[in-house]
Amino acid sequence: MFERPAGGDRAVLVHVVLGQAAAQDDDLEEFRELVSGAGAESVAVILARRPGADPKFLVGSGKVEEIAAVVKAEQADVVIFNHDLSPAQERNLERALECRVIDRTRLILDIFAQRARSFEGKLQVELAQLKHMSTRLVRGWTHLERQKGGIGLRGPGETQLETDRRLLGARIKQINERLERVKAQRQQSARARRRAQLSTVSIVGYTNAGKSTLFNTLTGHEVYAADQLFATLDTTLRTLRVAGEHPIVLSDTVGFIRRLPPELVAAFQATLDETRDARLLLHVIDASAEDRDLRIADVREVLERIGAAKVPVIEVYNKVDRLADVVPQVERDGEGLVSRVWLSARTGEGVPLLLAAVAEHINLHKARRWLKLAPAAGRLRAQLHAMGAVADEVVLPDGGWLLEVTLSEARWQQWRREPGVTEQVIEVDARGTLAEVDLESLLRDLARESETGVQIEQG
Repeated sequence: MFERPAGGDRAVLVHVVLGQAAAQDDDLEEFRELVSGAGAESVAVILARRPGADPKFLVGSGKVEEIAAVVKAEQADVVIFNHDLSPAQERNLERALECRVIDRTRLILDIFAQRARSFEGKLQVELAQLKHMSTRLVRGWTHLERQKGGIGLRGPGETQLETDRRLLGARIKQINERLERVKAQRQQSARARRRAQLSTVSIVGYTNAGKSTLFNTLTGHEVYAADQLFATLDTTLRTLRVAGEHPIVLSDTVGFIRRLPPELVAAFQATLDETRDARLLLHVIDASAEDRDLRIADVREVLERIGAAKVPVIEVYNKVDRLADVVPQVERDGEGLVSRVWLSARTGEGVPLLLAAVAEHINLHKARRWLKLAPAAGRLRAQLHAMGAVADEVVLPDGGWLLEVTLSEARWQQWRREPGVTEQVIEVDARGTLAEVDLESLLRDLARESETGVQIEQG
């Protein structure tokens, strides 16, 4: 067995296309970006096409000899495959190439390990790495077979491999217990947000589509954003004000990628719960990407895997500043709801269109209410304005106010319990506005009513 070097960044890239699938230039370019993001230097790229995977090497023996020659000529330290390898394939390739061999999953896990910043994120990445490593322990311990018998050679009855598997299992159990506590804290926070009737809007999308840039533009905060794959791993929550609602909670999540390793989906389940439980998803799409349709399909597939396929979605086509003939705009579906928004998160063009679209979706299941507030109810009036729920307002002769507001049923029931609240019928078309009401007759009727407390009527 060869001695693994302690480090090394010179990498030979192997891009394998199996079956009748067409070779995708953008897939190869994404592979290069992943390798670069991991900190390796690409010294050669080898392309291979096969009708099916070879069970021993993935590629044919002739291609293995070609790779070995390139490794020797370039003095490469590692060979990276843009494909998942079985434990046996990794072991066989390392023996044949006499250097480290890394598959696509290990490459992505390595990037995640470098980028994780929060305690939870580091735990999630370590859990994914340990689960992946547990199936490949034999690679590093082929020189340690079951201990031999004889005087002085009888062991405790457990091989080094079995010992490592037991230690790995104990560490995985420990991490799972810690993540369960983190998950419980997240669930408690989510319950608190529901009690406060705060809606969660989650930003999702393919990696490097501009999610964090959009998050920063919308919230005015500065989370890390860079033109690289997986710049953001840790979920960030910030409040955002939209019309007709208390501040919503905006969530920036980890980016998705083609053939996302199952270990990562499982490890990041607690984080991805924020996406599954959201009121609305903003699916950020790089409008300038040539393979954007494939990336859209990949994101939808991941959303299906995590149970978020039924959450309402607005597709946000980002980076329109890179397109010559596209301007910020809104597209609606057959029911008249906003389905797409074209914008540039970097320049801010079209962002007001997105804010209006979010408000429209969040307020979709709310009802219009008519409120008459007495002069003493100024505090309640200020609260309604702070919520952004007031669509129109008229000052009454007695110093009170007539407000046209949009409230959810839960908020409506909350307001009905305010001290001094009584109901009053106002004969107005529920779809009308104050501007369309016969205000003179309405004000005369209101003047005859009691001026104490708050009077409310359902539209």
